[in-house]
Amino acid sequence: MDFELYKVVEKSPCGKYVRYNHMLGEGASKKVYFGWDGVEKIDIAWNKIAFRSGEDEEEEAILLKSLNHERVMKCFAYWFDSTSKTLNMITELFPSGSLKEYLSKNYNGVGVDLSPKIIHRDIKCDNVFVDSDGKRVTLGDFGLAVRVKEGDFVNDQQVKCTPEFMAPECFEGEYNELVDVYAFGMCLLEMVTGEYPYMECSNQMQVFKKVFSGLKPASLGQVKDSGVRDIIEKCLLPVSVRPSAEELLKDPFFPYSDASSKLEACAPDVSLATSHRFRGLHCCARVVAWTRKKCKLVQHQKVNPLNLD
Repeated sequence: MDFELYKVVEKSPCGKYVRYNHMLGEGASKKVYFGWDGVEKIDIAWNKIAFRSGEDEEEEAILLKSLNHERVMKCFAYWFDSTSKTLNMITELFPSGSLKEYLSKNYNGVGVDLSPKIIHRDIKCDNVFVDSDGKRVTLGDFGLAVRVKEGDFVNDQQVKCTPEFMAPECFEGEYNELVDVYAFGMCLLEMVTGEYPYMECSNQMQVFKKVFSGLKPASLGQVKDSGVRDIIEKCLLPVSVRPSAEELLKDPFFPYSDASSKLEACAPDVSLATSHRFRGLHCCARVVAWTRKKCKLVQHQKVNPLNLD
């Protein structure tokens, strides 16, 4: 990265972090800039989040900083600027951007006690980030995440999720962590088709109606690989029969113990996936990571059916 192109425009109160004028991304209430940690000597992402009236502007930062997990974006520091009414949050930097951005550049067309349990509520390709070599993905943007106790449900009549990735039960105002499994299914659908779910709809109201009615995206018909389609359809099952992230990892699509499988070396580590205190979230992240590898293989087989390089 050519540092001569960037200008330091802000420093943290402690002086450890600096923010450059280069913006990495922007959302409804957040702007993310390229920055530098002068003590650790590493690149960082400087998030500037606008104050949202009636909400705890530090909630995302507090939650994210409390987590210590290899598959969850790290928050190093945060502070609130009362003058500009902005929350500043210093997080890991992912040079390849979100999974959404990574796909746009690389897509070729082709029971342990879970206390506390965390429901992300906004899993989509935009919120899964890819490291510089494209081999590691990390779940980020916990702005809508909530903590619940084992067996509890979220009671929220206000729809906050991204409509295209929202499980039907969200309309009922009571749901659990299985909404993340549903969202992962939609995320996988976008990964294998290169198309945002419900592209056939002309507005969000049409999306809401289809989701509420249980109608699947038209792009599901483009998924020809039976294994991939089966996983997606399992994720989109009604909540009463929808598998958990841990149950998904037991599917043959994710070959843990098949010694004859050529993909065994790439499979997720079962012991890690079932022992961590944030196991549900851990499993979701590992499912995303493993599925990206699987989809890449499927696409390679389509282009190279005889496995000829």
